[in-house]
Amino acid sequence: MSKSVIIVAGGVGNRMNNKLPKQFIEINKLPVIIHTINKFIQYNSDIEIVLVINPEFLETWKVLTKKFNLLFKYKLALGGKTRFESVKNGLEKVTKGNIVAIHDSVRPCVSIETIESCFKTAEKLGNAIPVVNVSDSVRILSNEGSKHFDRSLLKLVQTPQTFQYSIITKAYLQKYSEKFTDDASVVENIGIKINLVEGNKENIKITEKEDLLIVETYLNHLKSN
Repeated sequence: MSKSVIIVAGGVGNRMNNKLPKQFIEINKLPVIIHTINKFIQYNSDIEIVLVINPEFLETWKVLTKKFNLLFKYKLALGGKTRFESVKNGLEKVTKGNIVAIHDSVRPCVSIETIESCFKTAEKLGNAIPVVNVSDSVRILSNEGSKHFDRSLLKLVQTPQTFQYSIITKAYLQKYSEKFTDDASVVENIGIKINLVEGNKENIKITEKEDLLIVETYLNHLKSN
């Protein structure tokens, strides 16, 4: 089956205290979002790319495409007020019937193995999301205070979250709810079981300034090897 990836870049990056949203900040002379796109092109040069860009930063994106002479083909969708709305807008651009991956633009360290595992599992079982184990001790809060919780029962969720076209488009016909924290929660809400695959620990989401240094270090490591 043909493959699509929706790369969600609708955020404004308030927590970074930077004029540019984090997806446009340069690491190793390339914007974060370009590192991310390149991973999917490396996985499959024929993959359909849908970029969801915040309308406020469309001009910024146009400037970057000229500055870095970006030649890959893509479809453009406008970001909405919520991630839910942004993904919904992106889905309208996807070719009907494709397997659809939805990925955060600020996760440039996703591995080819993770991407491949998500697509293969989604094609076979309907959906797949990458997760990694929790390594820290955790505690659960209640009205009585806090107590130890078995970390083996917890997983950290990553992207790309990947779905068969009919499943993800049906799920996004729902009205938005604040309980929708990711695409898997949207799909799960229509009664579909979510399948987990192993992600890669380096596939962090850039949120704080410190994350930029971590990502830069890892990308440099990949380049040297």
